[in-house]
Amino acid sequence: MTIHEFGKENKEIIVLIHPSVVRWDYFERVIPLLERDYHLIVPALPGYDEEEKSDFTSVEQIAWELNLWLKEEGLTEVYAVYGCSMGGSVALMAMLRQQIPIRHCIMDGGITPYELPWIVTRFIALKDYLMMMIGRAGGMKLLRKAFATDEYSEEDLQYVADVLKSSSSKTLWRTFDSCNNYKIPSPIPPLNTKIHYWYADGEEKERKADIAYMKRIFDQTEFKVLPKLGHGGLVLLKPEMFAAMIHELR
Repeated sequence: MTIHEFGKENKEIIVLIHPSVVRWDYFERVIPLLERDYHLIVPALPGYDEEEKSDFTSVEQIAWELNLWLKEEGLTEVYAVYGCSMGGSVALMAMLRQQIPIRHCIMDGGITPYELPWIVTRFIALKDYLMMMIGRAGGMKLLRKAFATDEYSEEDLQYVADVLKSSSSKTLWRTFDSCNNYKIPSPIPPLNTKIHYWYADGEEKERKADIAYMKRIFDQTEFKVLPKLGHGGLVLLKPEMFAAMIHELR
């Protein structure tokens, strides 16, 4: 897992964790807006790291390795950890297993563990995996149809197509299997972290189970509805809004 850093001279630390089927440069449009005020830590997750060829491991393993890296670097506090979709799962686990204090945990359309029978979760993971494999085989033509209602450019769709093509079958399977079935600690440790859950207007149906989970398990969670940006669209489509929302946490 390669760690990219920006604005190291700044005191307040923000960890940015990318979704699946993209790379760390998913954040390239927001980094220039934040690095003047924050020390940004942007990991390239296993399986999506161009510099260190590997396969995706698990949400729990990645969160543990990230926490260990933060502690070994001698850092004393993280202002915020932000994760989108799969990255939201990692952010949640990083918060729960934090080695140094984390003031804010932000899940943007984050995926929570399924609470379903084991065999059902296998079928769901298989369905998601097959959709990604079909998307990899179908390339741009299929992606245009899949994202027809969103505001993604041809360049954005080509980027996803390229990442899919370079991702191993093992990485794609583990990504969905782990995001659906990662285990939070029981009992939940005492937390002084403020938890935020963001999701796009129109995404309520897809995120219904995740929202219900956060309300029930982490009842202190603050919810915020974003404009109609599609799943994971805030960083890509509205980077200035994203930066403003980060500043508003202060």
